[in-house]
Amino acid sequence: MVGVAWAAIAILAGTLMGALFYLGGRIDSLDQRLGGRIDSLGGRFDSIDRRFDSIDRRLDSLDGRLGGRIDSLGSRVDGLGARIDALGSRFDEHARQHSG
Repeated sequence: MVGVAWAAIAILAGTLMGALFYLGGRIDSLDQRLGGRIDSLGGRFDSIDRRFDSIDRRLDSLDGRLGGRIDSLGSRVDGLGARIDALGSRFDEHARQHSG
């Protein structure tokens, strides 16, 4: 009876060791496949990063161009404000002539 118990333990231990060896091989192959995919993703991320750098340069260029235009527009609006003030004073003078 003791021999049968030790035989069952040996079979169980052998089965577990075989399963661990098999799973270790599978994990190694999955690691190699996953490593290749991760490396290819790194290249894709680098290309996306280069695209964003290009977009950043274009946006900086547009920002500079628009900044100049906005500044010139601001000076034009200031000039219009002075003209409106002049027209307001002329209107006030005209209204005074007719009111009194």
